[in-house]
Amino acid sequence: MVSTKLPTQFYDAYIFDMDGTIYLGDHLLPGAQKLIETLRERNIPIRYLSNNPTKDPHQYLEKLENLGLPTSMDEIASTVVTMTKWFLQHHPDAVVFPIAEEPLVNSLRQAGIKISDNPEEIDFVLASYDRTFDYHKLQIAFDAIWFHRRAKLVATNPDRYCPFPGGRGEPDCAAIIAAIEACTQTKCEMVIGKPNPVMIEEALTGLEIDMHRCIMVGDRLGTDIKMAVQAGMASAMPLTGDSTLAEAMALPEGERPMYILDSIDQLIPSNSDTSS
Repeated sequence: MVSTKLPTQFYDAYIFDMDGTIYLGDHLLPGAQKLIETLRERNIPIRYLSNNPTKDPHQYLEKLENLGLPTSMDEIASTVVTMTKWFLQHHPDAVVFPIAEEPLVNSLRQAGIKISDNPEEIDFVLASYDRTFDYHKLQIAFDAIWFHRRAKLVATNPDRYCPFPGGRGEPDCAAIIAAIEACTQTKCEMVIGKPNPVMIEEALTGLEIDMHRCIMVGDRLGTDIKMAVQAGMASAMPLTGDSTLAEAMALPEGERPMYILDSIDQLIPSNSDTSS
């Protein structure tokens, strides 16, 4: 056991990162099923968060259910959903150029947000995790932001890379943000995903629960744990994904996870009855 400090009671709601916390690749991580089933038995609200804009909520729903974790759509919050809602709430009439894959593009279209690749009419360049990113897309962003001096840069998430099983990964949204910032000499004005607390607000929509009685569980210090700290929530980091114990302990005490775990079922209080 890594942490000598463990919960003595259940929280009122649990918010989970998925990849690296609940599963890795196509396999559940140790303790995930036990914890989720225990929370279900106690009717404690569960929410899942993802910074990955290459999948829509239905894909996450299907994956979790295929892994043996029955889930409902209202339990999933992702940057696809949150980014779309941000435009609807703050810039409903804006013209957007999404550097994005199909799930995010489709979400914007279905919400009635105007999409264009004409630099003369683009109001926002939206950077995201896009495995189809190429020089042509960079040129459009450059023209809209720098040449025509009209577009602003926003992004879905700040992740540097997306981890794969076995320690590999691939460049994520931060690489695309950096490319656009470098050539346009501008700065990204809004990053909607974790660690932005707006993700927590989206996840807790409909739940009348005090933020201090919620816990964020995730494997990344720079997104999951940082968001929990900024939101004033409890936090737990399983050592099953990206960040390490040494990295966590190197942070100032107020920025560390409240709990550091070998597996997330250690969040079940030891004095609880899990047999019922």
